[in-house]
Amino acid sequence: MSRRALQKVVLGFRRQTILAVADLVADEFVFGEIARVSREAPVLILKRRESRYVPGGGANAIYNLRALGANVLPVGIVGDDAAGRALIAAFEAAGISTEGILTDAQFSTTTKTRILAGTIHGSRQQVLRIDSEPQHSPSVESRRWIEKTAERLAKQASGVLVSDYGYGAATPALASRLRSRAKGAPVTVDSRYDIARYRGLSAATPNEAEVEAVFSKRIGTNLATLERCGRALLRRMKLQALLVTRGRDGMALFEPGAATRHIPIHGGSENTDVTGAGDTVIAAFTLSLAAGADFSSAARLANYAGGIVVMKPGTATASSDELLDAMSQ
Repeated sequence: MSRRALQKVVLGFRRQTILAVADLVADEFVFGEIARVSREAPVLILKRRESRYVPGGGANAIYNLRALGANVLPVGIVGDDAAGRALIAAFEAAGISTEGILTDAQFSTTTKTRILAGTIHGSRQQVLRIDSEPQHSPSVESRRWIEKTAERLAKQASGVLVSDYGYGAATPALASRLRSRAKGAPVTVDSRYDIARYRGLSAATPNEAEVEAVFSKRIGTNLATLERCGRALLRRMKLQALLVTRGRDGMALFEPGAATRHIPIHGGSENTDVTGAGDTVIAAFTLSLAAGADFSSAARLANYAGGIVVMKPGTATASSDELLDAMSQ
């Protein structure tokens, strides 16, 4: 696509409705100043200044869809806890529907707490991350509610995004059912641990480490190994396209019957923070497909979006205006 055609795709984002079935994660950031070294152990004592929750994991993909201009229909589950309430509040403040989000008192919201330390006038750096995960998967009743809600909302969607972080809301079986309910709309998946179990969807966006885990092979800078693994995963998953994100090495797009496209990273190779970049990529990729882009053009736009967010601290989003600016450069 030409630059003008890509701009037309971006301008069409606001007309799209995307169903996002996702494992909802709360990213908590705790900020502190280095006060002194503890007398009890050789560790720093931080004076806590502030903390905040932002959408993470699949919730971050949803937040990115909204930031790019889409109408989003999220489906997932949170606990009746502070993190869950913070996610609901963040969605409502952003104008995101919460009718598809189930609050279950027997479930706990996955929370990733990042401790950032610095001096009063200096920059903050992450010194520790603490993950709080559910002790069990959603109940049978909760899973049924998620499935029925997703199937009902899929009829309204021009695209479907499945974000599977392994916490039970997003599954290969549900993704397959949504493919038939979506009436030809693109269905994409990003799965942290189960990518190879998904079949017959439009596209998947694993990172290089996830592809390596499927085949128990190290890729690194070996493009021949990347080619073999990418082609094998494309066939195994029966996809129309496979977009592998490779960090500072950019992306690789695989399509049946077409040469592999290697896309250099947008922006500099020195990133501020890669937290949540994969969520931004699948959000921009899915939304671009829904707005009429081919796989190659959607990958280019996703690459722009990913390059934008890695230059921002913390879990961040990219907007359609930022995409347009990046394209003009």
